[in-house]
Formats: sequence, structure tokens, C-alpha cells
Amino acid sequence: MKISAISAFAAILLSSVIWVSQCSASNRKTFRLNEGPGFAVLELFTSEGCSSCPPADELIARIQKEAGSKPVYVLAFHVDYWNRLGWKDVFSQPEFSKRQYQYQRLFSSQVYTPQLIINGNSEFVGSDEHEIRDAVKQNLNGTPSTTLRIKAQQQNGGLKLDYEVKGKTSGNQLVIAIVQKHATSKVNAGENEGRVLSHVQIVRSLQTVELKQNGTQNIQLPAGFNPDGWEIIGLIQNAETGIISAATRATSTSTSL
Repeated sequence: MKISAISAFAAILLSSVIWVSQCSASNRKTFRLNEGPGFAVLELFTSEGCSSCPPADELIARIQKEAGSKPVYVLAFHVDYWNRLGWKDVFSQPEFSKRQYQYQRLFSSQVYTPQLIINGNSEFVGSDEHEIRDAVKQNLNGTPSTTLRIKAQQQNGGLKLDYEVKGKTSGNQLVIAIVQKHATSKVNAGENEGRVLSHVQIVRSLQTVELKQNGTQNIQLPAGFNPDGWEIIGLIQNAETGIISAATRATSTSTSL
């Protein structure tokens, strides 16, 4: 009888713990981004071959979803230096690794994954949710000195971009990222072997063009481009310091981008 009574009490206690946990989860507030005039560009350097990267990929997916229409621009760069360790990331490109090494020279830090750079001026471990969210808030509450507008029109397998800049252009470049919004991948080797990974905001092409106050630029589109599942993000970035002073999504004059 004593054993039965203890078992019953334990069952009640366990049920209470589960109920409290469920209530806590249901009452947990969703992260809200501050309303401000600033912007935040989140560049995640990641790889399907890195077992530490999926949590960072999941974090930027949450931030992307929570941001909604706010000026938060997520760019996932899949680097290629993990490819030699058993799994070739199909989204990886050497120029993305090169971009990360350029940041490494600016920050005097190690090159690693997952690494996240915000607005070209601060870096974080890509899965450090608390620090990254605080940095996003701070940048959204900033006051940018430069604004950028881009209109895009798909023509003859390429893209015609008309852009307008208000603010400083000297020493800056216009960086155009062509981004696939979502994809999944089955990993058959390496540290993530057997996992199905979900990705968001995958940079498929990165092009740098000469920046003027106003201009028109024709750029190539990567294979598989689909205006419904992709988008064009433009950045104004200082060539020496790496600091991003403006960012925007391209609006379309003919198709949905």
C-alpha cells in the first residue's frame, strides 16, 4: 500500500510539473523587435558540414520570421572550407569564404562557423541568441545617414537594377545579394550525416558594382532563379572598413522579387 501511495503521489507531482511547463511555454512572449529608423543586416557564415551550424540557422530563421516587414535583412553565406571534410555543401561558394576572410582581417578574430556579422561592424557566435537579439534591437534604433532604393526588372535572363542613394557614396560600394528564401537538404556524410537541414535566406549570388548617386546596373541571375521564392537585397558597404551604411530589398517593376 505504501508503494502504491508513493507511486500515485509521484504521478500527480509529475503531471503538475508537466502542466506548469506547458503553461510557461504557452505564456512565453514572442520576441518583438523595436520600432526605430535603423536597420540590421545579419550575415551568417555557415555550412552543412558543421554540426554547430544548425542552431544558428534556426535562430536566423526565427529572427527573419519575427521581423516581418521591419528592416531586418538576413543573408546566409555557405562557406566552402568545410567541403573537404566529408560533405560538399551544395550552396557553398569560394567567394563567400573570401568575404568571411575579409571580415576576419577587419575584426582580427578567427574564421569559424557559425559566425554572424551585423551591419559589418560587430561579430558574434552565430548561435548566441541573447547577444544577437540585443544587437539587432540596438541597430534598429540607430539613425542611418544614408538611404538606398532599388527597383529591379527581369530582362533577357538577367536583371536590370535602377538605384538611388541619398547620403555619402565616396569610398562605398553597392553590394547586390540574390537570395533564395528557403530550401531543405538531406546530408549524407560529414558531421551532420543523416540530418535533413532547413535553410533560409541563402545567398546564391553576390555581386559588387561601382556606386554612384543614381545608376542603372545589369546583373546576371543564378541558375534556378524564381522571382516567387527569391529576393534581391542591396547593401551600401565601405570597401575599407566593411561598415554597412544602408540596406534595402529591391522592389519590382514587372515581376515579384
